[in-house]
Amino acid sequence: MAASTPTSDSNPNIPEYEYNHANSTTFHIDSFRKEWLSRLNPSDYSHRAEDEDAFHAEFAHEMGIGVDTMRALKEICSTDALRCHPEDQQLDPEVVPEDSTLKTLVERKKRQDYKSSLKIAKNRHDAYADAQERLTFMMKPEAVKNLVPEGDVILTINVYYPATFEKFCYVRPHVTLLLLGSQSLTELRDAICCISDLQVYGEFSETPDVAPDFVSKDHYKSAYFFFEGVFYNDMRYPECRDISQTTITWAKDNKFPSYSQAKMEDTKLVDLKVKVGFPYLYCHQGDCEHLVIITDVRLTHKDDCLDRKFYPLLTHKHRVTTQKCAVCYTFIARWYTTGDQFAPTHPCLFCNKCFRMLHYDADGNKLGDFLAYPYVDGGAFN
Repeated sequence: MAASTPTSDSNPNIPEYEYNHANSTTFHIDSFRKEWLSRLNPSDYSHRAEDEDAFHAEFAHEMGIGVDTMRALKEICSTDALRCHPEDQQLDPEVVPEDSTLKTLVERKKRQDYKSSLKIAKNRHDAYADAQERLTFMMKPEAVKNLVPEGDVILTINVYYPATFEKFCYVRPHVTLLLLGSQSLTELRDAICCISDLQVYGEFSETPDVAPDFVSKDHYKSAYFFFEGVFYNDMRYPECRDISQTTITWAKDNKFPSYSQAKMEDTKLVDLKVKVGFPYLYCHQGDCEHLVIITDVRLTHKDDCLDRKFYPLLTHKHRVTTQKCAVCYTFIARWYTTGDQFAPTHPCLFCNKCFRMLHYDADGNKLGDFLAYPYVDGGAFN
């Protein structure tokens, strides 16, 4: 964890391990950032490209070598000298020679042969990931209009699936996001995708054509984060309610430590006091609870994505299996039924076409006795 890298004699701004290889002690992110900046030279965190000539001159001075020796070293150690073919012959870097004896090329050849044997075409998810990587990584600061300020911090945040079972069995995060310290908690909240935000509640077996178009996120906008004894409530809209007050009142009545409150939209990530590696809480839709773990806090670097518009930056998203219709096994499920005499299981998933053909006559009248609910497939987030 980058947040626990520096050490200090009981400096409260520098975190140490609270539990070995588990989580750090509590620290203030902005104080930690300022501590880094006070110890580093501006060139260490600058986004500008390093002056190569100045670097070589400084290197020659420190090593005590002359100009001619430095020039010879640059020529010998240049990457242009690392070639296994004539200079006038341009080879495809993706093609590995068959008779190569270099261990890295041998292993690369094995990997290429293995991938070609699978014969799996690149799907749209991989194509999207590749396109996003080309857009975000290794961009030159000169080409960026909305540049990330030098000395800002980047937080790596894992968001897990909601804990809806007695035994929490998800050990891999649903999404991993990179956020800037100058961003607010509402930007983190808006970047978290959850299936419960897209649910349409209600039973529509009598009137399937009038199922509402709105989703839960449009009506139930209240949410909060819980970090180190503070509830950060989303109060951006008139419909928002302080859903943390129930917990605060209960804790007070049961003589638990008192909790405080703040507005999510007024709180930047650098304002937080957190532990790296410690599980925190994100709650929305009343009782849909997600674990949120900050796994890294570090300064920005010139090799990072420097365009602020790409943040929060998605670096990982877990893919889930798409649920198909139980009748045709072709189309994605759009309805699920209970107490259905026409269904092989209870509950049962149907695509829109099979659902209507099986449960309604030509005039749209309901056949049999069943309950029907709109279904949102988890694969929608793939």
